[in-house]
Amino acid sequence: MILKDNFSKTIALIVGTLLLLLCVGISIVYGYANTSIQTTIDSFTQFNHSNEHIIIQNVRIPRALIAACVGASLAITGVLMQTLTKNPLASPGILGINAGAGFAVVFAMIFFHVSSLQAFAWIAFLGAAIAALSVYAISSAGRDAVTPVKITLAGAAISALFASFTQGLLATNEAALEQVLFWLAGSVQGRKLEILLSVLPYLVIGWIGALLISSKMNILALGDDVARGLGLPLGLMKLMVGIIVILLAGGSVAIAGPIGFVGIVVPHFARKFVGTDHRWLIPMAALLGGILLLIADVAARYIILPQEVPVGVMTAMIGTPFFIFLARKGGKK
Repeated sequence: MILKDNFSKTIALIVGTLLLLLCVGISIVYGYANTSIQTTIDSFTQFNHSNEHIIIQNVRIPRALIAACVGASLAITGVLMQTLTKNPLASPGILGINAGAGFAVVFAMIFFHVSSLQAFAWIAFLGAAIAALSVYAISSAGRDAVTPVKITLAGAAISALFASFTQGLLATNEAALEQVLFWLAGSVQGRKLEILLSVLPYLVIGWIGALLISSKMNILALGDDVARGLGLPLGLMKLMVGIIVILLAGGSVAIAGPIGFVGIVVPHFARKFVGTDHRWLIPMAALLGGILLLIADVAARYIILPQEVPVGVMTAMIGTPFFIFLARKGGKK
């Protein structure tokens, strides 16, 4: 059901914001450690250094905030990528971001013996940026301008290249495989607030940038020829989209590893509520992305108690059926 008038869309955004806050609260309260709403409130008002209060303050709150920020960023990235490439299955992985970040982390671990999550964050950010810039450079080469097909093909090539390099390095170093495997699966577990704060400025710039170009994205969605006829500077616009994608997807991968399917699934659900107007689509996708990742993270805590499933596995379980549905739908068309 697509909401038609702006008042209904505003109400939908308000409801989405409240649901996001509710999911953040659930993520803080519930988990393997036995805590309650009252315990959570007491951790803010009467902190006493008990195990429960320490878990809430040092583990659950950073985890909930990271899941919300990463989910929102990946969803916005999916919206931008699907519009830019005219591909309903586009996601951050299409630019080779996940593969580039994963390779950079494995390379640094094996050759420079890096082991801290804080270092992983910046190394992954660097690898993601290099991969995305490589895709843009390859797709812009030649006589023709950057086209959706060229971006898609260049992204697939870079992803395959970095994935092969990563597998080759891991095959020769079992210790690195054990250490990096949980990160490669995508997880918000064990991330400290400092990691989010170090990357948060880039995410905020990406969020603001996406909102500022939202009206221009509506023109870009009409196609290159129409957009060019309406006076939109295509090269500059696509470069801006690419930079925002690097900031959001690169920052998300740097914090939580390569979490899949959020960027594919969420934009389609957001369109069901607010349509294709990016001025409403981008904020709605951000809210739904945060909600989805928070729900997936909470569910991941209870699947195989007392162990936890990486949240990237949970999003894959949620997103795979939807991905197959989209692929079959596109094939029939």
